[in-house]
Amino acid sequence: MSSKHGKRYRAIASKIDPAKEYSFREAVELVKQTATAKFDESFDVAIRLGVDPRKADQLVRGTVALPHGTGKSVRVLVLAKPPKDQEALDAGADYAGLAEFVEKIQNGWTDVDVIIATPDVMGEIGRLGRILGPRGLMPNPKSGTVTFDVAKAVSEVKAGKIEYRVDKAGIVHAAVGKCSFSAEKLADNIAALYQSILRAKPATAKGKYIKSIAFSSTMGPSVRVADATMPAAPGSAT
Repeated sequence: MSSKHGKRYRAIASKIDPAKEYSFREAVELVKQTATAKFDESFDVAIRLGVDPRKADQLVRGTVALPHGTGKSVRVLVLAKPPKDQEALDAGADYAGLAEFVEKIQNGWTDVDVIIATPDVMGEIGRLGRILGPRGLMPNPKSGTVTFDVAKAVSEVKAGKIEYRVDKAGIVHAAVGKCSFSAEKLADNIAALYQSILRAKPATAKGKYIKSIAFSSTMGPSVRVADATMPAAPGSAT
């Protein structure tokens, strides 16, 4: 094992066989046991897909509502004109408005987790794409973040709706909760994400779609998971 890892990491990693694929339940419990940092670590899922992300018709992306939320506070900005900006604030948005926030973003401010916009302002915020795009913050109709129903969009995000997207290496990464969550809550959230990714399989994808699955905590080692043991739906994990 690499010497760059500290004593704590090496101690917890010794409990995991990197060559073994564990059952779903075993993997969840192992990640919970090895989450020994001084803060409540996120429970992370990495799923390698048999797609070519360079091809537009194989770019897997989507949104999913995690049944038990993410366990973290999500900062939401809504870019909208009156009265939609007030509607967003009433629904729980942290920030809402247009001109002042466009200017702040142009000056480098991106201190939010999700940005929602109404369709009528997209022309005004299109120039923010070079700043927001690389950070995964650019509003997009496919992810439900471009809508006139800002109250619903804010409520869904605050309740645990997340967006996922395959990266250049063909892997979907997502935080599905905190390691302090019960195994049952984590199982439900993972199942919701997994089934959403299965439904998002591109028609042009050839061969094996799910290449590999791994779970980990923020600061912990990766645990490989046997695909055949993944739950079919929330509440179905054994």
